[in-house]
Amino acid sequence: MSDATARQGLPAPKTRRGERTRQRILDAAEREIGRKGFAEASISTITAEAAVGQGTFYLYFRSKEDALRELVLRMGRRLRRHLTLAIADAPSRLEAERRGLRAFLEFVRANPDLYRVVAESQFVDPAIFRRYYEEFAAAYRAGLEAAEATGEIRAGDAEVRAWALMGVSDMVGRRFALWDDRAPLKRVAEAAFDLVAQGLEPRGD
Repeated sequence: MSDATARQGLPAPKTRRGERTRQRILDAAEREIGRKGFAEASISTITAEAAVGQGTFYLYFRSKEDALRELVLRMGRRLRRHLTLAIADAPSRLEAERRGLRAFLEFVRANPDLYRVVAESQFVDPAIFRRYYEEFAAAYRAGLEAAEATGEIRAGDAEVRAWALMGVSDMVGRRFALWDDRAPLKRVAEAAFDLVAQGLEPRGD
C-alpha cells in the first residue's frame, strides 16, 4: 500500500497484479482527465482504456474524485523524484536552480496530462491542490535555508523565495512546455535562470 493510498483510506491492492491493475486505471484516468477535464471525463471511458470492467474501478477507488486525488499525489511524487535526480550532483545551489528549472520544463512537456490534472484539482478538491504545492514548497524552502546557512545564497525569507521561484517555474512551464511543444527548453530555462540568479537590476557592464 502506498502512503498516499493509506492516507486517503482507499482499499489497497492485495497482490502485485492488483497493484498493476490499479496503476493501469490511474494511467487511463490521467489521459482521460488530462484531455477532457474532470467534468467531462467518464469512469466508463477510463475503465475501457484500462481494459477493465467498471466494477474493477470501484475495487480501488470510491469515486472519480478519489482517482483525481491520487493522480495529484502521484504528480508530486514523480516530480520531486525527477528533480532530486536532476540536481543530485549540482556543485552549488545556483547550479541546482539552473538544472532544476530545465528538468521541470522537461517533465511538464513529457507529462502534459498529469500537469493538467493538477490544475483541474483546484476546482474539484482545493485541499489536495493546496497540499500539492505546500508539500513542494516545504522541500524547496528547506533547500534554500540549507544553502543560506552555508553562504551559497544571500540571506532572505526562504518561505517567500520558495513560493516565488515555484511561481516562475509554474508559469514558464505552462507557456513554453505545455502550450508550446516546439519552444527550445534549454534556451527558455537559461532565460528564466538568468532572472532568478541576476534579477532585473541593470548590470554594470
